[in-house]
Amino acid sequence: MHESADEKSVRARLYPSVEPFDRRMIDAGEGHTLYVEQSGNASGVPVVVLHGGPGGGCSPAMRRFFNPKHYRIIMFDQRGCGRSKPFASVENNTTWHLVRDIETIRAELGIESWHVFGGSWGATLSLLYAITHPEPTKSLTLRGVFLGRQRELDWFYGGGAGAFWPDVWHRFLAPIPKGEHANLIEAYHKRLFGSDDGEALRCAQAWTAWENTLASIQSEGAFYVPNDAFCRAFARLENHYFHNNLFLEADNFILENTSKIDHIPTKIVQGRYDMICPPVSAHDLASALSNAELQIVGLSGHALSEPRISAALAEIMDDIALQP
Repeated sequence: MHESADEKSVRARLYPSVEPFDRRMIDAGEGHTLYVEQSGNASGVPVVVLHGGPGGGCSPAMRRFFNPKHYRIIMFDQRGCGRSKPFASVENNTTWHLVRDIETIRAELGIESWHVFGGSWGATLSLLYAITHPEPTKSLTLRGVFLGRQRELDWFYGGGAGAFWPDVWHRFLAPIPKGEHANLIEAYHKRLFGSDDGEALRCAQAWTAWENTLASIQSEGAFYVPNDAFCRAFARLENHYFHNNLFLEADNFILENTSKIDHIPTKIVQGRYDMICPPVSAHDLASALSNAELQIVGLSGHALSEPRISAALAEIMDDIALQP
C-alpha cells in the first residue's frame, strides 16, 4: 500500500522522532522493573504517553505528536511488555498495578503534574489513572476510546466485528474447537496459559493478528502476524486482562466515576470506522463529561498511525502547548 499525496501531507505535520535524553529501569516492586525514557525538552512541560494493548509497548513513533522544544515526553513499557522485565509475565500484573506504576514514575522523575496522552487501552488506563489521581492530571488526550465494558469485549470477541470481517474472523476461530466458540476469551486463555508451547504460540499469533489486521482502515484483510516474542507478550497480557474483566469493580466503572475527572480538560479523537473500539464508547464518554470535546475523524480506523488521526492528535498537543 502506498500513501496518497494527501496522506503524506497530513503525516508531515508530525514532529521528527527525537532520541531520548534519558533511559532508565525503575523498580516497580513485586519483581517488576519498568523501562522508562524521556525525550524532548528536559525543562519542558511534562506529558506521559500510555501505550495500548495491554501488552503493546511504546515505540519511537509515539514521540512524534509532541513539539520536542516544548514538551518533556515520558514514555514507558507497562509491566510484562517491551523492555520491561520480566517479559510477558502476568504475575502481579493488574490494572491497579499499572495505575500505581504511573505514580511511581512521576515521583521518580520529580514531576508535580503532567498531561496524559493515551490511545485504545492507553485511553482506558489514562482515564483510570486520572480517576485515581486527578490532582497531577493537567489534561487528557485520548484516542480510540475503550471503556472496558463487557459489550465492547463482546463486540470484538463475540462476532460483532467478525460480521464485517468474516474471512479474518474465520482465521481467528480456527485454533479453537467449535464447541468453545461461545466464549473465545476463555478458550484462548486455556491455550495461551496451557502446557503445550506450540499451541500457545499458534494461539498467540492468531490472537494478535486478529487485532492487528483490523486496526487500519487501509487493511485489505491480510492476516498480519508480528514476531513471536511480541505475539506471546501481547496475547498473554491482553487475554489475562480481558479474562479478568480488566480488574474493574463494575462493568461501567469508568462512566460511573466521571464526576472525579469532570474538571479535567479532555480531548477525544475517534476514528469513524474504528472496528476495534467502535465510536459509541467515545461518544458515551464525551456525553458524560462536561469538559470534553469529541472529534470523530472520517475515513479512519483504530490505529494511531492513521494519517487523519495522527494529524488531529498533533494539532491538539500543539494547541495545549500554546496555553499558559
